[in-house]
Amino acid sequence: MSDDAKNAMDYPEHESTYDLFIALSKYGTISMIVLLVLMAIFLV
Repeated sequence: MSDDAKNAMDYPEHESTYDLFIALSKYGTISMIVLLVLMAIFLV
């Protein structure tokens, strides 16, 4: 890999995108667990 290609990468933007992905995954998982628990309580 040349130095130009390595320097062209925007690492802070990659890190912020990764942090957003992790946050959305975490809150999505938590919300699905809450939804399943509520369905188990009220629908069964």
